[in-house]
Amino acid sequence: MASPDAKSEQTYTRYCPDQPRVMISDAVCAGRRRANYHVCAECQFNDDRTGRGSMWLAAVPRKPEEKTNMIEQVFKAYDVRATYPDPLDEDVAWKIGYAAATFLRSSLRGMERSDPSVRTLVVGRDMRKSSPSLAEALIEGVRSTGMDVIDIGMIDTPQVYFAVNHLPSCGGVQTTASHNPAHYNGFKISGQRGVPVGADTGLNDICAVAKNLARHESTQRGKLTTRDLSSEYKAFVRGFLQTPRKLKIVVDGSNGMAGMWVPILFGDVPEVELICLNMETNGEFVHEPNPLVESNLRQLREQVRACGADFGICFDGDADRLIVVDEQAEIVSCDMLTALLAPQFLSRHAGATVVYDLRSSRVVAEEIRKAGGVPKRERVGHAYMKKALASSKGVFGGELSGHFYFADNFYCDSGMLALVHVINTVSSLDRPMSELIAPLRRKSQSGERNFENEEKDAAIKHLAELHKSAKVDFLDGITVEYADWWFNVRKSNTEPLLRLNLEAETPELMEEKITEVARHLGEPVQH
Repeated sequence: MASPDAKSEQTYTRYCPDQPRVMISDAVCAGRRRANYHVCAECQFNDDRTGRGSMWLAAVPRKPEEKTNMIEQVFKAYDVRATYPDPLDEDVAWKIGYAAATFLRSSLRGMERSDPSVRTLVVGRDMRKSSPSLAEALIEGVRSTGMDVIDIGMIDTPQVYFAVNHLPSCGGVQTTASHNPAHYNGFKISGQRGVPVGADTGLNDICAVAKNLARHESTQRGKLTTRDLSSEYKAFVRGFLQTPRKLKIVVDGSNGMAGMWVPILFGDVPEVELICLNMETNGEFVHEPNPLVESNLRQLREQVRACGADFGICFDGDADRLIVVDEQAEIVSCDMLTALLAPQFLSRHAGATVVYDLRSSRVVAEEIRKAGGVPKRERVGHAYMKKALASSKGVFGGELSGHFYFADNFYCDSGMLALVHVINTVSSLDRPMSELIAPLRRKSQSGERNFENEEKDAAIKHLAELHKSAKVDFLDGITVEYADWWFNVRKSNTEPLLRLNLEAETPELMEEKITEVARHLGEPVQH
């Protein structure tokens, strides 16, 4: 038999919709219902609403175990993402909308909680065929909590960050699967001021609420309004564009949101000629919308060579990331682009911080210091990069994945603003892109290499033992630094993989050290 204390603990199985992280007992719940607490009317735990006494679980039954597991499957470290319609469908989208609204409203503080204009959620979507129905279901879930929704339509993800800072709101949700294939979809959730909601900052709470919900009719429904922010968004983005020199730019929209928004934002820029590829936004992809995969850049590189362009740009599906190729169609790695752009920001903000992810070349920190800035090394992931940039009051940040972050963009990432600053830099320095990048390619990099390993933690511990004489840290996986070479090994969040990035002063030393380190990592895989 359970102890009295254990029995007492088991009664703490409920929470108020506006306080999902504060568990309350059945007795407290009943007291709040008697006092007509403001969220009781449509609360899922409201036994009185069903007329079945304390039999809430019978009145609103939980879904079978497999349905709960299905919801858990769609939640990742930084967003919601899965294949459509299984496991992500409209029913799951409704629950995520309800849970996200509940969490974001509970995150409001002080006077904000009583300001009705802030109890609003901004929702957008990308061009995927499943996005309209998923966004609609998500919106209905949000409105079922009584929260208002502003639908800003088919947009690039950075426009959500603009919208939540431009309009009174408690956050925003973009319906997108970013760079994934066409049969995927998902949601990127942001709080006030565009702060990302990840596993450690609310996504786990949203998942916990969603998996215990049953879709239901609600008598309290928030308002739904639509807004077209294209003119305001264009004015915002173009406000950072300096007078460009005559440029010919090839843009591969990857059949994603850049296909819609690049012409709107840049189509009438004097002196800039755009040659556009894959701009149709019908939910079908000529190539997968992932510019980090070299084969997806083939069309772009061919077109840059064919038309003698100054450079080329390839966006991912939701246009928050990009990859650049120079006028010779050579790929410019994103750490080299960070090193190129950083001095332009530091020339206007002397002594400021620039954030970069820890896989980046040592060249990045060297160039930041040379320009009078403070380099700040950060772990991989947009949630960490944004937080680091904001907390350090930095001016710019770059990640190896193609995300670039700007203080003047609410510390958020934007593919469109990255394009603006590439145009500004190439115009102001007035030299070919290849000449600007060449001095930065002074070290030898391995690129990211993957190894299958079921004992990831043990492997990292072993590496630490092997390299006691080096400078070692565990900011993200393990980083080992010597005077003339260094490496980082990180764990995959979702697979039995270790990811290696290694850099050395010479190609010969790089190859030697890759062989040396790789023997401790497992079986090499192409992934």
